[in-house]
Amino acid sequence: MEVISLTLPMSVVLGLLVFTVFLFVSELVRIDFAAIMVMVLLGLLSQLPGLSSLANVSELFNGLASNAVVSIIAVMIIGAGLDKTGLMSKVAAFILKRGGTSEARIVPIVSGTVGVISSFMQNVGAAALFLPVVSRISVRTELPLSRLLMPMGFCAILGGTMTMVGSSPLILLNDLILAANQVLPESERMDTFGLFSVTPIGVTLIATGILYFMMFGRWILPNEQKDGDATSGQSLKDYLTAIYGLKTDIFEITIPKGHPCVGETFDDVMQRYHVYIIGSAYHGQRWFAPVIQTEITAPCRLAVLGREKVIRHMVEEGGFILHDTLDVFAEDYAPTKSGVAEMVIPPGSAVIGKCAHDLVFRKTYGASLLAIHRDEETLSYVATEDHAPTPVGEVPFRAGDTLVIHSTWEALTRLTRDRNFVVVTTDFPQEDPRPHKVGWALMFFVISLSLILFTDLRLSLCLLTGAAGMILTKVLDIEEAYDAISWSTVFLLASLIPLGQAVQTTGTAEWIAQKILFLLDGWPIWSLQAGLAILSTVFTLIMSNVGATVLLVPLAVSIAIASGGDPALFALTVAISTSNSFLIPTHQVNALIMGPAGYKVTDFMKSGGIMTILFLFVSLFVMNVIF
Repeated sequence: MEVISLTLPMSVVLGLLVFTVFLFVSELVRIDFAAIMVMVLLGLLSQLPGLSSLANVSELFNGLASNAVVSIIAVMIIGAGLDKTGLMSKVAAFILKRGGTSEARIVPIVSGTVGVISSFMQNVGAAALFLPVVSRISVRTELPLSRLLMPMGFCAILGGTMTMVGSSPLILLNDLILAANQVLPESERMDTFGLFSVTPIGVTLIATGILYFMMFGRWILPNEQKDGDATSGQSLKDYLTAIYGLKTDIFEITIPKGHPCVGETFDDVMQRYHVYIIGSAYHGQRWFAPVIQTEITAPCRLAVLGREKVIRHMVEEGGFILHDTLDVFAEDYAPTKSGVAEMVIPPGSAVIGKCAHDLVFRKTYGASLLAIHRDEETLSYVATEDHAPTPVGEVPFRAGDTLVIHSTWEALTRLTRDRNFVVVTTDFPQEDPRPHKVGWALMFFVISLSLILFTDLRLSLCLLTGAAGMILTKVLDIEEAYDAISWSTVFLLASLIPLGQAVQTTGTAEWIAQKILFLLDGWPIWSLQAGLAILSTVFTLIMSNVGATVLLVPLAVSIAIASGGDPALFALTVAISTSNSFLIPTHQVNALIMGPAGYKVTDFMKSGGIMTILFLFVSLFVMNVIF
């Protein structure tokens, strides 16, 4: 083997790698801007004498048009389209029905599902599709998103090792083996791998990942939830806790058939027990903010707002049935669909002098009036230590009153267009759900998936076909498509691509590989295999996993033949180990989940460091047992 000497361009690239890692770990600047800085620096340095091999400036920004980056953009749009139809909400509801609100049950269900899906499609695609699902689960269970996204993301990466089409390195592996066979003697030629040859490895790795987070998640995962500001729409529980300091929530009760209150109105029950009925369900039909003069029929279910001790007293005294959690009303009162907002009555409003009862407020506006802030006084249905509950529905409105309402975000969007009110709350999901478009969304999702699985078209083209189809059929409009894209993720990945190319084109990668392999010369076969696995792991952190595979598989075959090992097993070791990308957020999936969950690089180093070691140990053990 010809000895590779360290050159000036190689030294510069090594320096840039160290600088990049320093910026990522120290977080002196945002990680996406750090990547942009490194890309710009790479382009400027390439203009200096003797460093022209660092980068071709005319191709420096090609990463923005790379197959990987365009694929991520397209899959984000597809995910937003599926979410817009309400399909992802239904998936979230199904998972919650099976897993409840327990992190110990939700994490295995979500992570295992994403892991299986990513075995047949690009792992970043599986992660992006489930991102809105996990977001909805987070707000409905009040589990921080940071405790759910990393297990899902890691299992999406692990799922790529379940089949030979689950990740780019495994897709390439058989082609690299066939290329190597052309120069090998017939006795040393390798067999290619079948579609499910690696399935035991992938299944074991996914199980390891799930067990890892179930056993150690409480210590290794950050426990932070992003906070909103004063103009943000809030869940009912959060608002009442913040304003009144009360542990007030929504409870679901059943009025059984033949109950004495049948024939009374909702208002009668509210006045008697000092609670607030904000929802009703009868014969499979639900009403959000029902008119309080509605007569009660049984059996029916009610969504009731109040303090727990008041609700329990009501149930015990009145003979109602209290449910442990929201069941019928779980979707309606999830923070993703409804919450508390504030609006002010401006001078000249037509509602001045009228009360909520006069306006039939619930029927007219689709919202429940919870309180009125007037001067320094608060009139509220909610009892506090300072004052008894007030029937605010009978209080005439004045100019300048701030109304606190509980509303669906859809109804609140309509209220923003009503001149009789000025909606103060601005940061809420102003969405227009389109369940009637679910057929189009599913059709184009299936078309994209079919093109990926059954054609040789580039991944980006397959996914853009689905994204363009959703926009064309108005599942979402072009502005919504742009809003669905995480541009920080796009620029992070696009800016790192030139650095990975520089590592390969300057010969830096080969120099690093040769130095390490010289160190391993003469070691036992198992240690050589382990060394290759570690080398592949390091390379996939600083360059593309495809580049690492193309570079290291021929070296692995040569080492195996020279040492008496199995060349096919050594080649597979490289292709599997290039999925070991948990330590820093350079992998597409890690970059995707970093922003929404608010992760820092140190969070990945903390959780991903142990996962990296587990991956190496488990994958090497299972590969040697099977092959």
